[in-house]
Amino acid sequence: MNTAHDLKQRLQKYRQYALLKSTPSAVGRLTRMVGLTLEAVGLNVSVGRQCAIVLANGREIEAEVVGFHNQTTYLMPVQKIEGLQPGAKVIPVAEHKKISIGDHLTGRILNGIGQPLDGLGPLLSDSDIELQDHPINPLHRHPISEPLDVGIRAINALLTVGKGQRIGLFAGSGVGKSVLLGMMTRFTQADIVVVGLIGERGREVKEFVDHILGPEGLQKAIVVAAPADDAPLMRLRAAQLSTRIAEYYRDQGKSVLLLMDSLTRFGQAQREISLAVGEPPATKGYPPSVFSKIPELVERAGNADKGGGSITAFYTVLTEGDDLQDPIADSARAILDGHVVLSRSLAEEGVYPAIDVEASISRVMPNVVKPEQLASAQKFKQLLSRYRSNKDLIAIGAYTKGSDPDIDEAIQKFPALREFVSQKMTEAAPFAQSQAMLKQLLQPASVKTPNSPLKSNRPAR
Repeated sequence: MNTAHDLKQRLQKYRQYALLKSTPSAVGRLTRMVGLTLEAVGLNVSVGRQCAIVLANGREIEAEVVGFHNQTTYLMPVQKIEGLQPGAKVIPVAEHKKISIGDHLTGRILNGIGQPLDGLGPLLSDSDIELQDHPINPLHRHPISEPLDVGIRAINALLTVGKGQRIGLFAGSGVGKSVLLGMMTRFTQADIVVVGLIGERGREVKEFVDHILGPEGLQKAIVVAAPADDAPLMRLRAAQLSTRIAEYYRDQGKSVLLLMDSLTRFGQAQREISLAVGEPPATKGYPPSVFSKIPELVERAGNADKGGGSITAFYTVLTEGDDLQDPIADSARAILDGHVVLSRSLAEEGVYPAIDVEASISRVMPNVVKPEQLASAQKFKQLLSRYRSNKDLIAIGAYTKGSDPDIDEAIQKFPALREFVSQKMTEAAPFAQSQAMLKQLLQPASVKTPNSPLKSNRPAR
């Protein structure tokens, strides 16, 4: 008995050296590749888990589990794939890759997995964070109560944006949305600007950084770019990384401006992934998962707890054929806190930025401006609407002056209204100045003010 007892003690002594440091995981094998979808067997991993696929030359390709069926696991590569062979090893990654983040990111251009694209060397790691973050309890968010100066006269005065607001920028192709984003990047009063270029042409990424953003705008900006030729999962990751970086700076108590171009490309990337794994299309070719992913991304922006920072987000939405009833546009309009519509007809008339004030709205404007400014913005819209609804009659001379005082006022002030919404690309319009100009513009014609562009046409009594 003593011998058995001694043996047990000796085995207990050496037990610590026999323990495994980590639980072993099964290694799968690649069995099929259809399009961008990879099928593997032998894996027992959850959806969203990252895996490494080992090529014949020893190089590894990062992939993510996007679905499963019976014993088959569906994966999607993060980057372009070359050299895949049947039977390639699929190794589950122990933990999610973390993103290097910190103040060193300012002025840098990254891809969707946090690697630098600007050739300025590797990123210095202040701290590492995971790509996913836990959403904030909606009851803990600080309400939107403070206006944000974006430097655009039409938005500051007529569609005032609040700190922590999420607003959509609806535009067709070639209407000037990239130029407007660049102007807001340079002129907005924010501590940090995060720009996500999702699914755009590669040429536009370079052009946006060099010409539209410029060295001045890049100094306080972080750009995350995933061009259209990147894999769908890379485009999704780029949108998520842009939001995660913004969340990091918001948690530091800073005011963050998040510009994402575009939310439509994000939805299209999710559509490619969903259709590839067999999800049935529901609305005009879009599977249901697309309409759950968009709110999941958008709801991460906004204000933090009281006393914390804020993320004011602008998401561009492409309206193909200028159709505002597109499924993505319709879904985005329902969940965002307002929308700014860019009009092709205004752009063709040479009005830039081509903001259609009548079709645009800011849902938080009543909470962040004084009643006087809200009334002035409504008066501006009424005059503009009255003129445009009678434009044809005025153009052919069928309208008789004096028939309607409101139309007479709209005709008289229309040139000033149009000039008010126009703004040069290099011209900033501060919030207070925009308010003052709006107030001056809407003064009665009989009241003369210094430097007023409006003159009274009433006959002297």
